[in-house]
Amino acid sequence: MLRLIAGGESPTSGDIRVSSQPTLLGVAAALQPKLTGARNIRLGLLAMGLTPDDVEDKFDEICEFADIGEAIDRPMNTYSSGMGSRLKFAISTSLSPEILLVDEALSTGDASFTDRAKERMDGFLSNSGTVFMVSHAADTIQKSCNRAIWLHEGRIIADGAAESVTKSYRVWGNRAATGKHEEAAEIIRKIEGYYKPPIIKLENERK
Repeated sequence: MLRLIAGGESPTSGDIRVSSQPTLLGVAAALQPKLTGARNIRLGLLAMGLTPDDVEDKFDEICEFADIGEAIDRPMNTYSSGMGSRLKFAISTSLSPEILLVDEALSTGDASFTDRAKERMDGFLSNSGTVFMVSHAADTIQKSCNRAIWLHEGRIIADGAAESVTKSYRVWGNRAATGKHEEAAEIIRKIEGYYKPPIIKLENERK
């Protein structure tokens, strides 16, 4: 779904309409292990749509936040997993787009970096226009979102207030995890029975 919204793939049916170009948080696919951290900062920012001048404006701030010292001038394939994760996190969270797509929670791979990363992520989420987050963690959705959509086996079965949807999701998850499969299936049937697909109209379609 995130790839569809971001424009990386085309839907087999229906349309995806957005008010601006969505940004998928995470630049790992654009980075090159044999290039230096510094070169990868520039490459990652260009892949996120920045101009060369904007890249230079962001460069020093990203280096400072990643805090990997002289390693910034070494190839990324010489980094520890923690150093690589910190640099990727710093690059990924350097922009605040109008539409942000987040796949699960970003991992920094470094316990000493966790507090700084959480503070930066909180500010990043609050400064974005619309945040679309995918996660299996009910707590993450409840704390970060005001609306939740529950996808089950590729179909939407619930769409509503995050607190309400995540409460049902937790109950279902508990039943499924403890082997109570009939009860879990009944919860899915009940939840899906309540769901009514929304009727979406653009401004120019309304009378």
